[in-house]
Amino acid sequence: MILVTLGTQDKSFIRLLKAVDREIKNNNIKEKVVVQAGYTKYKSNNMEIFDLTTPEEIDKLMKKASILITHGGVGSILNALKYDKPVIAAPRLSKYKEHTNDHQKQIVSEFAKEGYLIELEDFSKLNEAIKEAKKFKPKKYKSNNKKFVSIIENYIKEDNHVSWYNKYRYIFNVLFILVIILILKIIVGF
Repeated sequence: MILVTLGTQDKSFIRLLKAVDREIKNNNIKEKVVVQAGYTKYKSNNMEIFDLTTPEEIDKLMKKASILITHGGVGSILNALKYDKPVIAAPRLSKYKEHTNDHQKQIVSEFAKEGYLIELEDFSKLNEAIKEAKKFKPKKYKSNNKKFVSIIENYIKEDNHVSWYNKYRYIFNVLFILVIILILKIIVGF
């Protein structure tokens, strides 16, 4: 089974579903295809399509799938990488009104450069990506969250990187209270 996930983005991603449907019709995809379409409305007799479901149900489907095809959302990519299965990631593009900008293109490109997934830029080459996925051994993804948070915290702690407000917040708060007291004294005779 091939699982296609489009996440919860509120913009349509029909372009990817048309490419998958075309490969099924061309007999290049012979497996069952299940699609989590989110807000993308698409009808096909060739695929089992549903809108949204629980994270637990998506996890069950990902465990069963032989190949995962996803949009370029970080959450969807990271979720797919947990299962050590071939992932084909297709970025949503702003020129097709699939997203507000092209950040997914950069995200997918970086994950592909590191060997975690297969990047699908040209949707007419989905068949080649699927053939590659059948032989592809993804690099094991290990989260860097702790290191990332540590880098940010150290950056913020340095004097040069603390905002002027946060640096002098205590003084501003005291001055603010004094001004309020002064105004109350003038207005009410406090």
